[in-house]
Amino acid sequence: MLHHQPTSIFFFFFTLLLIHLPHFTTAPIPFPDYPCQPPHHHHLFCDKSLPIQTRATSLISLLSLSEKITQLSNNASSIPNLGIPSYQWWSESLHGIATNGPGIDFNGTIKSATDFPQVIVSASSFNRSLWFLIGSATAVEARAMYNFGQAGLTFWAPNVNIFRDPRWGRGQETPGEDPMVASAYAVEFVRGFQGGKGIKKVLNDQDDDEIMLSACCKHFNAYDLEKWGQFARYNFNAVVSQQDLEDSYQPPFRGCVQQGKASCLMCSYNEVNGVPACVSEDLMGLVRNKWGFEGYITSDCDAVATVFEYQHYAKSPDEAVADVLKAGVDINCGTYMLRHTKSAIEQGMVKEEDLDRALLNLFSVQMRLGLFNGDPRKGKFGKLGPQDVCTPEHKKLALEAARQGIVLLKNDNKFLPLDRKADLSLAVIGPMANTSKLGGGYSGIPCSPKSLYDGLKEYAKTISYTLGCRDVQCDSDDGFAEAIDIAKEADFVVIVAGISTIQETEDLDRVSLLLPGKQMELVLRIAAASKRPVILVLTGGGPLDVSSAETDNLIASILWVGYPGEAGGKALAEIIFGEFNPAGRLPMTWYPESFTSVPMNDMRMRADPSRGYPGRTYRFYTGSRIYGFGHGLSYSDFSYRFLSAPSKLSLSRITKGGPRKSLLSKADQEAYEVERVQVDELQNCNSLSFLVHVSVMNLGDLDGSHVVMLFSKWPKVMSGSPENQLVGFSRVHTVSNEPIETSIFVDPCEQLSFADEQGKRILPLGNHILNIGDVEHIVSIEIY
Repeated sequence: MLHHQPTSIFFFFFTLLLIHLPHFTTAPIPFPDYPCQPPHHHHLFCDKSLPIQTRATSLISLLSLSEKITQLSNNASSIPNLGIPSYQWWSESLHGIATNGPGIDFNGTIKSATDFPQVIVSASSFNRSLWFLIGSATAVEARAMYNFGQAGLTFWAPNVNIFRDPRWGRGQETPGEDPMVASAYAVEFVRGFQGGKGIKKVLNDQDDDEIMLSACCKHFNAYDLEKWGQFARYNFNAVVSQQDLEDSYQPPFRGCVQQGKASCLMCSYNEVNGVPACVSEDLMGLVRNKWGFEGYITSDCDAVATVFEYQHYAKSPDEAVADVLKAGVDINCGTYMLRHTKSAIEQGMVKEEDLDRALLNLFSVQMRLGLFNGDPRKGKFGKLGPQDVCTPEHKKLALEAARQGIVLLKNDNKFLPLDRKADLSLAVIGPMANTSKLGGGYSGIPCSPKSLYDGLKEYAKTISYTLGCRDVQCDSDDGFAEAIDIAKEADFVVIVAGISTIQETEDLDRVSLLLPGKQMELVLRIAAASKRPVILVLTGGGPLDVSSAETDNLIASILWVGYPGEAGGKALAEIIFGEFNPAGRLPMTWYPESFTSVPMNDMRMRADPSRGYPGRTYRFYTGSRIYGFGHGLSYSDFSYRFLSAPSKLSLSRITKGGPRKSLLSKADQEAYEVERVQVDELQNCNSLSFLVHVSVMNLGDLDGSHVVMLFSKWPKVMSGSPENQLVGFSRVHTVSNEPIETSIFVDPCEQLSFADEQGKRILPLGNHILNIGDVEHIVSIEIY
């Protein structure tokens, strides 16, 4: 929802002072320039009463070829004779307004913005409403910054690629490894950011075409490698089966487009099966023609150039530009289209009509944003300003997101929580404990940045701190002695270890899953010297092999905070001292160090035992785990009971093609040992959907939220079927020793099916086992 915060008393009196003392002068606020100002407001494209397509088509008809070409870059040039100013398409808002991208400027009136936890941490909350609220709050701050000339209206977030490999430097930016969760995150964030139901309700707005801001789902498709061996994202060819494309790589983008209604899609650097993603007519056609995408497609930055310069797919720069335009890309982040489009047209490689199509998509999105509706300060979002950025509500939301996302990995003998009322002394050790840069990649300038140490200081009567390691790389043990000394004196010890953006970031993958340098040695030596078992806090977005800490009795508790954002310190302290009952769940598998022997360039999800390939993600991985997907402890224990769910689902023998004769040949039936049906054969999948009603009992002494995760297993082991599959999830607030009911929606055609080798979704018949924890319910799918 939109909230207009009242200006502070100081700001009010300062304004009065300026009014009554004319000799005081201030620099003018650089409000954004905009089209359709007099004398150009009489153009047809400025007429708000006309359909957007009519307006955009009219505008395109007035442009010369040269003017059209100037619009094909992220830094679109002005068109002076039509009164259209330049526009910067590239702004970033992954988990708050980021400094990445030339569209953002923190040097104006607004100096900072709310820094929410990195996406992988927010995803750990498994809370759809939280994701929506983060998108909405970020949008309010973005629109406020636009109104003061410090941001654009088009933002290139969220990143919804699957966290396929634990070494990936940008896995931290994603919602994790599960396609359904990544899709759900994309839908909620985009709806919140573009002005979903919350904004429409406040504004009584029935215009479904209008958006508050533009979100962009990236990077389409199969992008999850930065640098590994001789492979780099600019020249990597992701060889992906139709099976894996359908049920792993594409669902988040499909959800983003079809349910989230994203107005932008970004194509990735890499090739997919030998064709650069931005050149692939198959990928672009899928999005436009089958998914119904209505928006603009941008290349990743310089991804058009890579088609020629790195991938050598095109024989010349002109051909590279022609290839991406013909495939359906509308705008180039970079200058290749500016420099080479005219020549490509003159050579007959591409037609001016292809440019017109691209411009129609671009101008249509700008018009949906109200950019051609006159002065934006007079529009429905025009009053947003500094008073709407870094508000108490947004800071509280950042804190709540960190609380909900932090994961308790280990808690031997209920070591945590600590008793805040006791006069205890605390030792805090580790280089990441005293930094306020806790946002991870694509961060901005936080409102109120504080370190983990700052948060713990508020809770301990006596506290001491030392680095232990000079930095995160921890190449030396020079600081070990001092760390051991303060650990010996303290009642309790918190060691902050892990990784930072030095080890994982854009253009940098990890080579190891172990703690960097001598960090684990520091942890074990402090644990051996302390009066009591220690508390280990892990930072970073990627999985870590901390098996030696998990099995060490001297390390009582392990918490993963990831990159928790500006409020992470307070959230961690609240959890350690029992003011908040942790409920975060890991959205990705934590693999052992031995997984680094698996080639990172192998895109297969499914295991291949004959070749010693263990598969990837919890759905297909067959190897050992440090922690599994969905792992997360609480200070309470919980029990479950299925209240209601169907025991049988019946499919009609009448399909779209008429009566079903035989689903499989006899040989195939014997091979699969179960009958199955292709989902696209079914006449009405919607009629199969159902709700699973569940009772959750908090068996502990503390109230707190809890994530209910409903999984399914297939009737029998089938070729290509997942080992396990998350069907749905629900985060509920529970009260000690009281039951609470929740329901989870199940769409069998989507969630109980999987893709066959041809990429067709198949729904197995027979008994599907639904389980929550150790409680099971069987749903039988039959044909009548």
